[in-house]
Amino acid sequence: MTNLLTRIKDTIMADLHAAVDHKEKKNPIALLNQYLRQCEQETEKVRKLLERQYALKDEFTREYSEAQELAEKRKYQAEVASKAGEMELYEFAKLEQQQYASRVERLGTSLLQVKGQLGELERKYEEMKHKLKDMQIRRLELMGRENVTRANHRMNQVLDSNNITNSANSRFQEIDHYLERLEHQVKSSYYRDTIDSKIAQLEKEMKLDEEKSI
Repeated sequence: MTNLLTRIKDTIMADLHAAVDHKEKKNPIALLNQYLRQCEQETEKVRKLLERQYALKDEFTREYSEAQELAEKRKYQAEVASKAGEMELYEFAKLEQQQYASRVERLGTSLLQVKGQLGELERKYEEMKHKLKDMQIRRLELMGRENVTRANHRMNQVLDSNNITNSANSRFQEIDHYLERLEHQVKSSYYRDTIDSKIAQLEKEMKLDEEKSI
């Protein structure tokens, strides 16, 4: 089952990498945005781990302080029991004091480690934030360059006199052809609608001319 899941994961990752490669060729800015989102997610994960480390440090500090207080308390109680001649009570308090002292030493070592790890995490987290901000600025710079490049390309197309002339001539020719077709359609429609009346009028005029000539 584990091997099957591993193969499925590898297949999915291979497909993902292929898709990313294709996307990079097609739109590098979109790929950069995706990469930045992943970096932001990782930075957020580190922030949560850092918060957890702060909580652990606080917990270790409380445990360390509590163990110190109990060690001091048992030490004092052992002294009182010894002075009172209560040897059994003295032995119990002394043993407890030793156990708490051992716990203090252990917690002290752990607390130093946690503080050191916390400092390292803080340093790396700040470094991640700076790098993320640098990448965000870099993205803005790239987007600005891409926008200027696209704008210049479009303006060059418009400002190119040959393109303007060719485009204008082509457009005027299209309009001329359209008007000619429209004019022909109007004339054809007019003649089609009036031919009967015009022929009748011509016949009438021709008949009158014939009568006058007789």
